[in-house]
Amino acid sequence: MIKESQNAQLVALLHDSLLAHTSQNAFCIDDKMWTYGQLMKRVAAIRCAVRECESIIGLVANDDLNTYASILALWMEGRCYVPLHPLQPLQRCNDIISQVDIKTILDSGESTRYDSEGVIMTAQLPDADKLDAPCEVDKDAPAYILFTSGTTGRPKGVPVTFGNVEAFLEAFAQLGISLLPEDRCLQMFDLTFDLSVGSYLPPLIAGACVYTVRLSSIKWQEVFRLMDDYRLTVTLMVPSVIHYLRPYLSELSAPDLRYSLFCGEALMVDDVVPWKQVASHATVWNVYGPTENTIYCTAYRVGSHDIKQHNGVVSIGKAMLHTHTMIVDSEHQKVVQGDTGELCLAGDMLTPGYWNDDEKNRQAFFSDGKRRWYLTGDICREDENGDIEYVGRSDSQVKIQGYRIELSEIESVARRYYDQQTAVVAVVLGEQNNQTINLVVECNDDGSSEQLQDFLRQYLPAYMLPSRVVFMPVFPQNANNKIDRKRIKESI
Repeated sequence: MIKESQNAQLVALLHDSLLAHTSQNAFCIDDKMWTYGQLMKRVAAIRCAVRECESIIGLVANDDLNTYASILALWMEGRCYVPLHPLQPLQRCNDIISQVDIKTILDSGESTRYDSEGVIMTAQLPDADKLDAPCEVDKDAPAYILFTSGTTGRPKGVPVTFGNVEAFLEAFAQLGISLLPEDRCLQMFDLTFDLSVGSYLPPLIAGACVYTVRLSSIKWQEVFRLMDDYRLTVTLMVPSVIHYLRPYLSELSAPDLRYSLFCGEALMVDDVVPWKQVASHATVWNVYGPTENTIYCTAYRVGSHDIKQHNGVVSIGKAMLHTHTMIVDSEHQKVVQGDTGELCLAGDMLTPGYWNDDEKNRQAFFSDGKRRWYLTGDICREDENGDIEYVGRSDSQVKIQGYRIELSEIESVARRYYDQQTAVVAVVLGEQNNQTINLVVECNDDGSSEQLQDFLRQYLPAYMLPSRVVFMPVFPQNANNKIDRKRIKESI
């Protein structure tokens, strides 16, 4: 267990791991190995560069050693990182910079697209051989701020504290997942996505090696290659990876895989059963959790028989250590076991709330007099053994390829193009049960589809872009004179 203290122990654990495993591999990035000793020299160099900087610092989220070293360096100096995706629109990244009032950005690239006055080019910093002891860091201080899709058309920030991360590490350990320095661990997520933290942090503390997926790669193909070439022992993946891998599972053998975790989307029984045959020696977990409750916070161990499921979706299990769950009705009252309602979360992994957004905090969090709860927006039910079944979303928020998306954000950007003309986003299932985004616009087809897509690309990341645009002269309405999204979805 991590010691009880107002000072975060996380940075000390990382510091000690760097010193203890200098000759072992820390990262495999683009097929190049980097040792903990090499990582330590980059961490030491970047720490010297950020020592006089403000507490919250932007980080261009490249896939290279200097970017990961920057995270550790910032944490050891008690700083917070805000990842800025290098392939997302500059307008979106500048909006994030403005919201948090970022003055300094760390960029590991050869050049930067940001104002050079406030940018530290980390790859140009000379190595430093001495790694100082880490600063004392308050558990309540933010470790990172992630920006997720927002209902207003602007991304919303979720600060996650050092204490939140430490609570996650304790909960992770209590699952019985014990990582070793010999482990080879997958990291397939962009650093703007919180599952990246759950992929790189436990291995680095254990002295294991982290194998990253290239930013520009086709994720499932790269996962297949890494598993095949390097015989990975630990994976955390979004379930859509095995949707795509299913035709090739007969070619894949994973006898060395010890732990296989799934998160970020609904895990289907039809996918996990053949996967368990490939990963025949692995313990398989379906884990669940929103960014607001730090990485993931419920877990279900998937057995070989009698897999708990609802409509083909594998159970998300029970609360992990440091998390409390409650299923409530529309009045925030606990429902009877077995009834459906909205899943709420509380505990030490619950984050402080949205960055500078009191209204959103009032909507998303409530107190029952004993605990502060977060309304997930996920409709669930609890079975007689206390395992939670996922039923669906309560709002217009969906997860696609593991990314949480507010459909209203896409609508908002599309309406700007049409000068606030109505635009509706419908989500339909594509091939192999993968959800695809279809943008439906209320107007006659005027041939503007390509120009609209170009406009959307300026403001939205690639995973939020619609796969097609459909035009309807008039939207159908329901009995309450509201746009009938169900009929729109059926018609396309």
